[in-house]
Amino acid sequence: MQENMADAPSQGAGVRGNAALALDNVVNLRDLGGLATRDGHRVRGGKLFRSGNPGLASAADMERLRALQLDMVIDFRSPSEKTAAESPFGEAFRWVATPVLEGTMSMAELMPRLRDGSAQQMEAFMLEVYGDFPRKYQAAFGGFLKTAEQGGNLLYHCTAGKDRTGFASMLLLAGLGVERGIIMANYLESNHWNQGFNQKMSAGAAQFGVDPAVMWPLLAVKAAYLEASMQAIEQDYGGIDAYLGDVLKVDAGRLRQAYLVRA
Repeated sequence: MQENMADAPSQGAGVRGNAALALDNVVNLRDLGGLATRDGHRVRGGKLFRSGNPGLASAADMERLRALQLDMVIDFRSPSEKTAAESPFGEAFRWVATPVLEGTMSMAELMPRLRDGSAQQMEAFMLEVYGDFPRKYQAAFGGFLKTAEQGGNLLYHCTAGKDRTGFASMLLLAGLGVERGIIMANYLESNHWNQGFNQKMSAGAAQFGVDPAVMWPLLAVKAAYLEASMQAIEQDYGGIDAYLGDVLKVDAGRLRQAYLVRA
């Protein structure tokens, strides 16, 4: 029987939101549990997880991921970002491919842009990408949120768990009633949890003739990026509530029933 969110014990009480889980080969894995909402609730712990690519999880990682009792893994990457080595993960978990930015973030597409561009051009590219998220990928992100309405234990991810996953988290947390400042702080934490990953990516790109300063706007998250998404939603759809309800057809009440507890 589903508990009423107003009466359920708070599994997140006393627990800071954005709790990270340290794994060998999976970066930026975080539990959204504990994040506070405007109306005095918190996100239930152990239900909603965001991460970078879990496809190359080590054996120890796999055990930790199984312990999360995931009902669904949602993958925002495109086919060109995946490898055959990820098959064991795909066989171990129920997952659904929900590609966003198909082709855009592949190294074959990015490398010429990185070699020939400037840091300013790459930042402008990222601002354009974020502006496109709410306009061009409504089916993908709407499908993600409709899956979340079912109330299962979810892990959703892209490659680094910061851009596509960051925008998805913004939508999900907004639907749950988390205030904008907390949503932004959760988004920006990717800069902390991805430090090692970003250094490796920057060093690897340098070996192919890419200036680390040009690479960095793709690796970091900036408030201006997510604000570009929010601005597009305000300008084109009249605000986040209208976007979620009228455009994506999300039932925020179902989300809150499933994932909120009293603080």
